[in-house]
Amino acid sequence: MSVTARIAELAAIGQPRRYGQVSKVVGLSVTVSGLSCRIGELIELGGDASTDGAPTMAEVVAVDGPVATCLPLGELNGIGTGVTATSTGAPLRIRVGAGLRGRVLDGLGRPLDGSKLPAGLTEVTVEQPPPPAMLRLPVDRPLSVGVRAIDTLTPVGRGQRLGIFAGSGVGKSSLLSMITRGTSAQLTVVALIGERGREVREFLDKDLGAEGLRNAVVVVATSDQPPMVRLRAAFVATRIAEWFRDAGQDVLLLMDSVTRLATAQREIGLSAGEPPASRGYPPSVFAMMPRLLERAGGGQAGTITGLYTVLVEGEDHNEPVADTARSILDGHIVLDRRLATAGHFPSIEVLDSVSRVSSSVTRPDQQQLARQIRQLLAARRDVKELVEIGAYVSGTNARADRALALWPALEAFLQQDMAERSTAESAWADLATVLASIPAVAA
Repeated sequence: MSVTARIAELAAIGQPRRYGQVSKVVGLSVTVSGLSCRIGELIELGGDASTDGAPTMAEVVAVDGPVATCLPLGELNGIGTGVTATSTGAPLRIRVGAGLRGRVLDGLGRPLDGSKLPAGLTEVTVEQPPPPAMLRLPVDRPLSVGVRAIDTLTPVGRGQRLGIFAGSGVGKSSLLSMITRGTSAQLTVVALIGERGREVREFLDKDLGAEGLRNAVVVVATSDQPPMVRLRAAFVATRIAEWFRDAGQDVLLLMDSVTRLATAQREIGLSAGEPPASRGYPPSVFAMMPRLLERAGGGQAGTITGLYTVLVEGEDHNEPVADTARSILDGHIVLDRRLATAGHFPSIEVLDSVSRVSSSVTRPDQQQLARQIRQLLAARRDVKELVEIGAYVSGTNARADRALALWPALEAFLQQDMAERSTAESAWADLATVLASIPAVAA
């Protein structure tokens, strides 16, 4: 142990301990009286003669004079009135470093894969301000994600933050696994927030695989865990990505999903006494989202490219969480259920997807190519219903005629098997070949 670490340890031991008592336990919240504490501070509940076994950790979420409202980071079994509450004097801290590559962690940064964390890691708090606006690196370099439809028609830049908007069961996790294996980023940090316990192992073994995990860090908080753990998992994953970014690396941060994260914050806010503001979401949800999402992006040394899935409720892309996320992020990819049910994978609806940095990360000839493809896709969509009922007459619209002729090749280009690898260069070349296969008719 270094001299600095030893001094910090001795200082923590010498810090006076502050005590209070649990005065009320209602639902998810624990009220502690007689303890001076601050927002974000960790509290130990029990762990002495008042309870049996190890203490339960809780985080302070509201303070009213000598009364604090805490949310547990574990089970509340055995916690009741009169139980001793001890302040740790510090917020949640995790260990970060290069040794986390290839590891699976829980929502509090502890190992889930059966092995201890390696030596040489640095202990940090999970909260950190976003990079100052004037010190961010510009988003002017493309980041290949290995998916043709994204690399060409919704290109991603290093340091960009992009949302993946979809309903349930349309292939979000499968798309994330493709991106994890196919990206050109130096490291991928995957945050599974509120995921089903059954699907975590399936994602690790089948979707991600040993090859994908080798160059990734995975943070997991399943749906059965307390809301504070689910919330903190997102901050833990972001803090890990920030460490690698500050070390000069280009990091891809994948978070699934922002909606379950907002749900966790809603449970916390309502338990702390906040009034519901929009569709049951309290104001703290809409304050938390930019505080977290703005932390991704370019720093002074490296970048964090953030891809955040948004589970839209009832296919409503204008519901509060989706609308707020869209206003913060630098673009969005929309997955369509009709494409998914038709076996079109990935089920990306190109015309509804937008990258706000596409002009900064592509060449003029690539921009022109993408623009022509979008125009053809729009022309086909305009006449699609007429064609299906046999009411469209060939020759009525030259662009629609070309779009219909190109559609089989375009559809094959937009579809991609999960195991199929692609680079941005090959994707642009393939798209140019598709467009040139049927030349435009001169006016």
